[in-house]
Amino acid sequence: MTDLPAPPERIPILGTEIATSVLEPETGNPAGDVVLCHGTPWSAETWLPVARALARSFRVFLWDMPGYGRSIRGSDPPVDLVHQRHRLTALIDHWDLDRPHVVAHDIGGAVALGSHLLDGAAFASLYLLDVVALDPWGSPFFRLVSEHHEVLAALPENLHAALVREYISGAGGDTLTPARVEELARPWCSPRGQVAFYRQIAALTPDHTAPIVARLAETRCPVHIGWGADDSWIPVAQAAELAGRFPGQPGVTTFQGTGHLVQLEAPTELALDLRRWLGTLPS
Repeated sequence: MTDLPAPPERIPILGTEIATSVLEPETGNPAGDVVLCHGTPWSAETWLPVARALARSFRVFLWDMPGYGRSIRGSDPPVDLVHQRHRLTALIDHWDLDRPHVVAHDIGGAVALGSHLLDGAAFASLYLLDVVALDPWGSPFFRLVSEHHEVLAALPENLHAALVREYISGAGGDTLTPARVEELARPWCSPRGQVAFYRQIAALTPDHTAPIVARLAETRCPVHIGWGADDSWIPVAQAAELAGRFPGQPGVTTFQGTGHLVQLEAPTELALDLRRWLGTLPS
């Protein structure tokens, strides 16, 4: 991955700072605004290959949720899905965006859907990629961390780093190389990152997605769903089940030969699908 533009703009939102970046077309007016939402245990950096492709035509907004990536701080605020959705809603207001397109991955999908359905944020469209929403979600590892996160946060540094690398390597297919795994693990391998890693997992609960799922039929914008065919974290069967909960039965794109990290495993294919999807929508 190529680094995001540095330094990030740190925006004060609801009592914390959020690291953000904006990419824009080099020439001409943007065709619209796109907000990218990452999942766990990732950051906005996972979106960079796709963000650069979209920024040829759109103004693209990236943010690291508090507790992740460049928004890991010495004393992090609450990192549950409710707080994160409120921050997205406030961040869109801060950016003064009028009905942006939102593309969301993993728990970023729950954050974006919660912002729209429960906080009232208006979106032009939603593209949901391998998202956390339907039960069951949360692996046995999640449950173990929830019960013992303070103990795990005190692991020796080398054991923690090995655990994080093993966990991350299970997300993708053959294209998730050891070097890529090392890049993805790096933010979690500092003393602050180690505490933040277990803290954010412990804060995630299906109790916070249930109210969102109950209101999916109230979605007020066009929706498209993308999914890695070989996603071992959230089975691809959930894509069709999720589509059936939205108005109008959204289309589903299945990315063959990819796991949970389509945006890194098949960025060209995903960018093409996003541009196709955005091109079908009213300007």
